[in-house]
Amino acid sequence: MQRSVYLRPVGFIANKDSGEDGDVWGGIPMAGGPLAFMALEIIERQGSGVKRRVCSLSEFFERDWGRQTLAAADLFEALRNPRGRICGLSMDRPRIMGIVNVTPDSFSDGGSFSGVEAAVDHALRLAEEGAEILDIGGESTRPGSQTVPVDEELQRVMPVLEALRARTDALISVDTRKGRVMELAAEAGADIINDVSALTYDPDALAIAAETGLPVMLMHAQGDPKTMNDDPQYGDVVLDVFDFLERRVLACEAAGIPRDKMIVDPGIGFGKHLHHNVAVLAAMSLFHTLGVPVLLGASRKKLIGQLCNVEDAKGRVPGSIAAALSSIAQGVQIVRVHDVAATKQAISVWMAALMGDEKAV
Repeated sequence: MQRSVYLRPVGFIANKDSGEDGDVWGGIPMAGGPLAFMALEIIERQGSGVKRRVCSLSEFFERDWGRQTLAAADLFEALRNPRGRICGLSMDRPRIMGIVNVTPDSFSDGGSFSGVEAAVDHALRLAEEGAEILDIGGESTRPGSQTVPVDEELQRVMPVLEALRARTDALISVDTRKGRVMELAAEAGADIINDVSALTYDPDALAIAAETGLPVMLMHAQGDPKTMNDDPQYGDVVLDVFDFLERRVLACEAAGIPRDKMIVDPGIGFGKHLHHNVAVLAAMSLFHTLGVPVLLGASRKKLIGQLCNVEDAKGRVPGSIAAALSSIAQGVQIVRVHDVAATKQAISVWMAALMGDEKAV
């Protein structure tokens, strides 16, 4: 599926003090979150090119857009509709997902928490710092990484999942591309499936994910992790990523996964060079028109090192927080991070400043 017209909300203000018509100081509340938007960028594919223009809400409603209005009607409604809860967790404010890598070769903390006890202690510490979702991954999908056999991935993930399930009420997601891991993780008490291939890597994954009944996180990636960043190609990276995610949302619906159990992730760093990543970060609000919560995973990633000349991934915390806040300021509901305490502090200050109210924290 490839659309001809897209909508990106812009001009954000705090979603408060609603008027009688539901508008907020002339803006429209977005996705039931803390932001309202004041204008729209209308994006049209025209042959091999793309045309963009920004219009006010009054212009959007009053002017006869003809074909554009019809083509974008569902996108506009998706912007206005509040997002449902994910495993009981409301999407009305930014939420933090803490990264729990139980791999020897992850790009930032590979090997640091590969033992069961160390991984569990780390996850519990992230929960104490404010992570409401703990994301356990047993296979590194960094650029250049090798595929891990199913049995080895299970040996890494399952003991940590089982131990955590008995010790925390935080939501637990399992970061995997393999249907068998999804199936056994669901049986062991996982709450969410997080697949960097958007349920395309394993031919059985879509059916298995649907059978579990769990919410799914669908991420965009171009190519396999081993070679994905060798030579990624796009017509327009933002629109191409949107089209892919929309196709996956529709495929999940067809398989029996309702839209209120989906989350999308544009996949920063997955089959994208620096200019691709920056373009996606600049347009995160576009993905709200898919009608599901949006997740950003940019923590400690290479683009931060490229932009700021920081080789050590652990030295990229300030840039990671900046990427998170930039996306939260475009309405992103979930940020996946290594540094939970620092991110929570930044979000708390942002929320208080946005609302002008210390109680918003």
